[in-house]
Amino acid sequence: MTKPHMQHDLLFGNIKLFAGTAAPDLSQEISNYLGIPLCGRDIIQYPNENIFVKLHSSVRGQDCYVIQPTGSPVHENLMELLILIQTLKLDSAGRITAVVPYLCYGRSDKKDKPRVPITARLVADLIQIAGADRYMTFDLHAGQIQGFFSIPGDVLRGFHILKDYLLKIGPGLHNPVVVTADLGFAKKARPYAELLHTGLAFIEKLRTQDMNNPISMTIIGDVKDRDVILVDDEINTGGSMVHAAEILKQHHVRNIYMVFIHPVFSKDAPQRLANLPVEQFITLNSVPISREVQELFGDRLVVLSVAPLLGEVMIRANQGKSVGEMFNE
Repeated sequence: MTKPHMQHDLLFGNIKLFAGTAAPDLSQEISNYLGIPLCGRDIIQYPNENIFVKLHSSVRGQDCYVIQPTGSPVHENLMELLILIQTLKLDSAGRITAVVPYLCYGRSDKKDKPRVPITARLVADLIQIAGADRYMTFDLHAGQIQGFFSIPGDVLRGFHILKDYLLKIGPGLHNPVVVTADLGFAKKARPYAELLHTGLAFIEKLRTQDMNNPISMTIIGDVKDRDVILVDDEINTGGSMVHAAEILKQHHVRNIYMVFIHPVFSKDAPQRLANLPVEQFITLNSVPISREVQELFGDRLVVLSVAPLLGEVMIRANQGKSVGEMFNE
């Protein structure tokens, strides 16, 4: 009996793409970039809110990628991610990668007071127990969250997507300076300043008991009569960035360009931000932005896609190649 032909160029079979319901546009973008169609699946939510998943074809021995950000509605999207992963596991997938551009509960990364959970660790555990072999995400709120996973992962930096656009607008900026909304993001802001060959300034912030409404106090650094690149990792309620923009204007800056990775935009954040005297809001589609919110910002909102970078990382993971080489790391 002759042996069947075996493919030697793939470590875990062919790439199979599965999309949850959280980000259909992003999933299709990744599919188009790779030239690989999204696999058929049924995702049904029953009247009792239980979620049911059924695959249209076998994935035995294949390299499967589940694309599902965990923004709002957080718990529906998280459970859908977990059930999709388990479904693939039970169908004997060769390898399963959870592609989660935005990972929920990133702010619950430590016990900073008595009798509180570390929910980011719980989410990591759930993804692993469901059956994921790897994960991909962007800009975790705290670096130590990587240590909550015992499976390997690729924590990508939105900076690598944003930098081309910033270099494009950079020559038109007047004496630019990079500013962070708090001291905690200062280290991550350094690459932005190096990219634009400029300095850093920081907003010193005092938090009240209400963690969603910090009070910005003063600015460390020279910002007067300069264009400002105001950077942060995510915008949730928008409190920090609203206070930052207000205090910058009080210090007589010229134009403000607000740059952030994850547009979470909870509650009335879009309205609060749209009312600010900001030249541009520059972000990624790691969290889907509704058409209504996009219309609120108009042409001041610039949304860059994470799809090409995720697609390249998937190819490299499938072929067993280094991801760090893409960034000369």
